Parts: sequence; structure tokens; C-alpha cells
Amino acid sequence: MPQAIALMVQGTTSDAGKSTLVAGLARLLARRGVRVAPFKPQNMALNSAVTVDGGEIGRAQALQALAAGLAPHTDFNPVLLKPSTDIGAQVIIHGKVAANLSARDYHAYKPTAMAAVMASWDRLTTAYECVLVEGAGSPAEINLRDRDIANMGFAEAADVPVILVADIDRGGVFAHLVGTLELLSPSEQARVKGFVINRFRGDIGLLQSGLDWLEARTGRPVLGVLPYLHGLFLDAEDALADARAEKGETRLRVVAPVYPRISNHTDLDALRLHPQVDFRWVGPGQAMPPADLIVLPGSKSVQADLAWLRAQGWDAAIRRHLRYGGKVVGICGGFQMLGATLSDPLGLEGGATTVAGLGLLDMDTVLEAEKCLENARGTLLLPGGAEVSGYEIHMGVSRGPALDCPALRFADGRADGALSVDGQILGTYLHGLFDAPAALPSLLAWAGAGDLATVDLAARREADLDRLADVIERHLDLSTLFPAAWGAAGG
Repeated sequence: MPQAIALMVQGTTSDAGKSTLVAGLARLLARRGVRVAPFKPQNMALNSAVTVDGGEIGRAQALQALAAGLAPHTDFNPVLLKPSTDIGAQVIIHGKVAANLSARDYHAYKPTAMAAVMASWDRLTTAYECVLVEGAGSPAEINLRDRDIANMGFAEAADVPVILVADIDRGGVFAHLVGTLELLSPSEQARVKGFVINRFRGDIGLLQSGLDWLEARTGRPVLGVLPYLHGLFLDAEDALADARAEKGETRLRVVAPVYPRISNHTDLDALRLHPQVDFRWVGPGQAMPPADLIVLPGSKSVQADLAWLRAQGWDAAIRRHLRYGGKVVGICGGFQMLGATLSDPLGLEGGATTVAGLGLLDMDTVLEAEKCLENARGTLLLPGGAEVSGYEIHMGVSRGPALDCPALRFADGRADGALSVDGQILGTYLHGLFDAPAALPSLLAWAGAGDLATVDLAARREADLDRLADVIERHLDLSTLFPAAWGAAGG
């Protein structure tokens, strides 16, 4: 069987557009009938997804799989790091928790991680015609070069060509590209086949002299200049998306705290995008504005983020909000915070301690070694019984009288979450709670706003993937990158 075509997209910085470019290329190739798969050797992110083979990968790779017409698989992201502190992370290998390591200990662990990366690579290059590889951060991090598995270390080991993408909207694009190239070794430099400039807005004619200089200075072509795409909605890898988009008249005010270790904040995308919902993230030091609904999202370090919440005065603010008739939703870690106690006897997220929760639901949560990873669908136990679908990713097990009144029931008969007796608090372990078109209006009606517009998050995602692919097809030199698909025969 012939070896798969491979291309690696590396960036001069984090958030330069690597994930987006890979997703767009995957959609383009799939539309051309090419069997294409995404691949990110090592990802560091707190937004994740459950795979078809029962593991966990970065959410960006799940999106790229969707773009390629594939179900997410652990081989698409064999190493996932989920930071639990500033110097430590949970290490996930082939979808399962392998260890909790400090940054220094993980450096020593990298040969083991690299073996997992190459095993996945071998399987993908056998099964697919093309593999699109995404780097992480920047390849020019000199301190991380030794034992690198995320960027040029992988590219060298797998013998993969590289293109560099840089974000011109941030400024300094020529310095980023030239500086990154200069900091690579000669063999690494030889892998760089060209540059892509991302998020350009303005007159391309005014940029041309810079492009000519860049090509003359480096001897490498600018393969394309991609325009800034306003209003593009794609699942974020980690960074919080801007929630303050211009909207018309809004009917419901929703706020959510930005904990230090917030995870799977894409759960709130449907609220952020709803034209009649005024959604706001509230960061450190910011007062909580008036709201109809407070959503406590997931957390990778629930005890630590609960302490942060208290330090910000959110515990008192939530109680005041409830006294005035407001509603509260807790998802996964946010659900756990609503209980009486949080126990971590194995020290999975820090010290082996038990702390008091917010005391708003009569339940206790214990973190256990086995992580629950499951795609799920079911029915909301609210008026109308709307269907919900999503996924579970958690190590906590909650028990107590509050669970006798569940928030939803899964298709397999299991009850999940809790709905308070007064009907003001809803908690669940289901990520993606708001995503289903039928579930969103049901939940918004429960929160106090009925007869709202329907938002179909999946349809919006598909439309924006196609929009992205169309723009890439117009502005990128695809015949150079993929001559078999876009050469003379490809049209």
C-alpha cells in the first residue's frame, strides 16, 4: 500500500490558526474524495471530547475529524495534557489517564509518550491517503527542543514536510516568520516548504512588498494570505472565544465565571451564539452583573477553582441571586461544587483533602481513580421532555438525596444530575447540555425566557466549516501542497 501523503502545519505562536487551517484543509480534501485524517501528536488543552473507541482527545481534533467526515478516534491525538496546576498536568495516552506529572517529570516521560505518538502515526498512515498534522505552540521554543514530540521533533522522526502559519492580526508577522525560521536547525529549516499568513484584513496590494521581501529573504514561498473571517464559529481548542458579539434585543441574561482551570467551556457556545441571550464571561476581579441564569462550567481542579470562586465572592453572589428567584446550572465540576462536600482522597487534583462545597444541593462528591468517558443521549426531566445529547468526562462520583430528583435520564435508563426541590438549581455531568436544538429552548424556558429562536449548533458548525474550506480554496496554493488533488488532473 502506498505511503500516505502527509503535511504538518506549525505556527509561529499559539493561536496562530493551526487548528483552523487543518480543519479547513480536512474539509477540502474530504470534499475531493480523499481519505484524510487529522493528527496532533501532543496537545495541551482543557477542552476535550470522547472518542468512538472510548477515550479522550483534544476538542480541536474532534472538530478536525468532523471536518474530514470521521468519528473522533484516540489515534488523532495520542498524547493529551490537561493542566491541573501551573507546573503539573494529567497525562492522557491513547485516550486514557496514564499519570499525573510535573513539567519536569513529564520531560523525562517523553520517550514513552513519543512511542505512543509513533504507534498512532503508523496506524493512520496505513489507513488513510492523507494525514494532516498539527503542531503545538511554536517550534522555536529553544528550551523545549530536547525530546520534542509536538513540533519539529515529530516532523524529523516521521519525515514530514512543514508549513508555517502566522497571525498578521497580532502584528509582527514578518518577524514571527523570519525569527521562527532562523531559530530552527538546518535540517528543520529544510522541512519548511512555505508560509501561510492568517487573519489579514485590508488591501492586499499594500502587503505585497512585504511578501516579496519575505520570499527573497527566506527563499520560501508565501503559499497564501487568508482573510480575517468575522463571526467564524468553530470549537475552541482552549482559549475563550469573544462572547460580546453584537446582538439585537436580548431576552435572557446569562453569566459564567472564568475559573483558572475552566474546562470544556464549549458547553456554553450555544448560549454565547444565541441571538436573544446576553451571555457574559466574568473574569477575576470583575463583579458579577445582574443575571437571570448563572452557569458554573466544568473544571479540571474542582477544589482549587471552588476556592477561587469563594475568593471572588461568587458564593455570596450565587446565594443572593437565588434569593431573588434566579436560576443556576452546574455542569460536571460546576455540578460538584453545588454539593455539600468535595473529597479527593487519592490526591488526584492536588492534596488528599475534603472541602465544603457551596451547600446548595444535598450531595457529596468523591474523586475516584477511574475516569468516566462516555458519549450519551437522553431526555431532560423538565416540561416537554426535550432530547439532549453530549458526553461525560469526569472522575467524581456524586451521592446523596439530591440525586433522587434527577435532571435528566439517559437512553440506557440511568438517571443523571439533580433538580432542586424549588426548581431553581439544575446540575448534571452531561457536557453539551445546551447543544441539542430541542434542549436549548427547554432550558431557556426553565430559566425564565420562553418562545425564543432555535439555535442549531451542529448546523452552524457544518456551515462554518464549509465557509472556511471555501475561503482556503480561494486563497491558498493548493496545487503546490496537494498536486494529486489540485494539479492538472485535479482541476
